[in-house]
Amino acid sequence: MKPTQSVMDKLAIGLSMMCTVHCFATPILLTLLPSFAALQLDNEQFHLWILAAVIPTSVLALSLGCKKHKRLRYMVSGFVGVTLMVLAVTVGEALFGELGEKGLTLVGAAFIAVAHWFNYRQCLAKSDDDCP
Repeated sequence: MKPTQSVMDKLAIGLSMMCTVHCFATPILLTLLPSFAALQLDNEQFHLWILAAVIPTSVLALSLGCKKHKRLRYMVSGFVGVTLMVLAVTVGEALFGELGEKGLTLVGAAFIAVAHWFNYRQCLAKSDDDCP
């Protein structure tokens, strides 16, 4: 496995987990600790920054993995996840409300994390030089 693909898969999994933690932890923290409200962790800008990190990371890691193991389904799963996250950020709250936006984000993050996990595992299972 090439180091770039491995690092990008791990980074994308971490970003998906960070997104999930953000969705669950922010309302709790804002309720329990009113001083955290000043940090604006629920600001839409945060979602855009996460998306700006997730898209190139996912495209790079999943395409490098797909090139090695020829399993397009991981790339498709990642694309579905990114699409759901883009929908959540752009029209999620307007169409589905805040709960719908969070749901789309969490489902999208799960699709991305699972795609990267299987992509990473598939490359580890390969026996050639690029995927030991």
